[in-house]
Amino acid sequence: DFTYIDDIVEGVVRVIDNPPVGNPDWSGDAPDSATSYAPWRVFNIGNGRPVKLMRYIELIEETLGKKAILDLLPMQDGDVPSTVADTTELGKAVGYQPDTTVDYGVPRFVEWYCSYFA
Repeated sequence: DFTYIDDIVEGVVRVIDNPPVGNPDWSGDAPDSATSYAPWRVFNIGNGRPVKLMRYIELIEETLGKKAILDLLPMQDGDVPSTVADTTELGKAVGYQPDTTVDYGVPRFVEWYCSYFA
């Protein structure tokens, strides 16, 4: 999954303006892991679409105009083969669905990085 910083900021700003409330009916005898007696919520913020690692590399190469020197290895212990953010609860709570694509976001990030650290 691809997560762009502007999407994170937008999601956090919207959540800040919509504080959580506790669930007064919550019970430790029959706990609901999605709620709590205390006022808290956890949201995933991400694009919700899987992206292959090689696509990230291709976009970085294209933006820099250079080919990467790759040393590809098999999956290592602890590597996660795939992750995708489920933003359903974020959408329900604040009406926001992150939508910055990897094809837009990676080049913008690389350009920012190069200019910031130049």
